[in-house]
Amino acid sequence: MTRLEELISRADTIAVLGHTNPDGDCIGSCLAVYNYIKEQDPAKNVKVYLEKGPQKLSYLKNFDAICHEVPKGLKADLCVCLDCSARDMLKNFETVLDRAAYSLCLDHHVTNPGYAMENIIHSEASSTCEVLFEQLNAERISRDVAECLYTGIVTDSGVFKYDNTSVRTMEIAGQLMKKGIDFGRIIDEAFYRKTYLQTQILGRALLESVAFLDGRAIFSVVRKKDMEFYGVERSDLDGIVEQLRLIDGVEVAIFLCEIGTGQFKASLRAKNYVDVSSIAKYFGGGGHKKAAGCTMYGTVHDVINNLSAHIERQILQHEQEGAGKRP
Repeated sequence: MTRLEELISRADTIAVLGHTNPDGDCIGSCLAVYNYIKEQDPAKNVKVYLEKGPQKLSYLKNFDAICHEVPKGLKADLCVCLDCSARDMLKNFETVLDRAAYSLCLDHHVTNPGYAMENIIHSEASSTCEVLFEQLNAERISRDVAECLYTGIVTDSGVFKYDNTSVRTMEIAGQLMKKGIDFGRIIDEAFYRKTYLQTQILGRALLESVAFLDGRAIFSVVRKKDMEFYGVERSDLDGIVEQLRLIDGVEVAIFLCEIGTGQFKASLRAKNYVDVSSIAKYFGGGGHKKAAGCTMYGTVHDVINNLSAHIERQILQHEQEGAGKRP
């Protein structure tokens, strides 16, 4: 028995939580735990509490069973937090963690301080789904659970192209493929498929992007009025920052989504050497070396200026180190 299975066996009421604005790894890991428990012991009272996620992930089993509100007075025997690097990222579901008799956090974010009673954090893993796989009995993983895990892995590894992809990542992916999942369809659905409106706002974001630092950095912003005009939600903006990162010559891409007056959700992506997790952490956020995010305040000009100073510092340091190595 793994530690997760041991804790599940002792609990009758289990609450599963993830971070705000949930992505493929968050939803995939949460539903993997939910489906795994339900398959092994249907009598367990287990619920997933998350904000609404992208509809493109609705192919995952029990996607519609996710609860978006917490019943008053809920006191779970066990609270399992997945893919959430800080307790404040649980947002409206933080009270579930506070009231639980016991809590366990499974994560792969290097910035996670270990806020649960017990924490299993592997920062070298490609995704929380990879961490979770090691906490499940591989023989008992069904095709439905495998689909959830595979979704999280391909999402956070950029379909195995990010440098957080390891030999172990590929081994786990191979084991999940043996469960009979339609891995090609999962990659298309989770990573590439977009609606017409999503494609429109992606095109606008790319068209209005601005390069700076001699083309080594680029940013774009989508405001609330733009989202209302196109009829899209925050989850529909997934993938914009990745497209910005792919532009030739760009080392760091920034995508800003306006979430309030003078308030922006900043998504940061690096291509080679800049550590965007350290930048995000400085501004109260977190993430990975090449993929991170934080909440920023002020005008767009203020936000970009503040981020630019940190990015430029790392770029100059990299150039100086490179010059020092030349004969």
